[in-house]
Amino acid sequence: MVDFEVVSLPATDHVAEGDRAPDFTRPLVNAEFWEDASLSDLTADGPVCLVFFPMNGSFPATYIWKELRDRELDDHLTVVGVSVSTPYAHKRLIEDREMDFELFSDPANGVAEAYGVTHDLDGMAGVSEARPATFLIDGDRTVRYAWVAAEWPDFPPYDDLEREIRALAD
Repeated sequence: MVDFEVVSLPATDHVAEGDRAPDFTRPLVNAEFWEDASLSDLTADGPVCLVFFPMNGSFPATYIWKELRDRELDDHLTVVGVSVSTPYAHKRLIEDREMDFELFSDPANGVAEAYGVTHDLDGMAGVSEARPATFLIDGDRTVRYAWVAAEWPDFPPYDDLEREIRALAD
């Protein structure tokens, strides 16, 4: 039995396929350290799958990263996450889940706002996080594929995402 309520999220005017992905600079965390990096730094090396996810510790965050890790999608392009969690929390998540992915820390949720994927948390005035969303971005920062959650919780269509990643990487 499901012990949480599925909630429809309001429509959002998010970044869409064909749009230029907004650039940003935030701390980029890996298992060893973090340093400021920009999306354009990453796309200069090739396509990027930008994954917005709820704060670390939530079951959607754990499930999303487990699924992406198991599919080995980072063999085809750079897969990187964005959430409101701090660099310290990201480092723990990476270590605990034995992830090879890097994660942008965006505590003020400004990147999610720029992409149109914010989710206001019920009963917490002024507190928001990113709703689950994935964007495949080419080397010119053109969005080639976009998926944004329409309900809470919702998860990326992993088979579709994998197919699009393989097509973009070829």
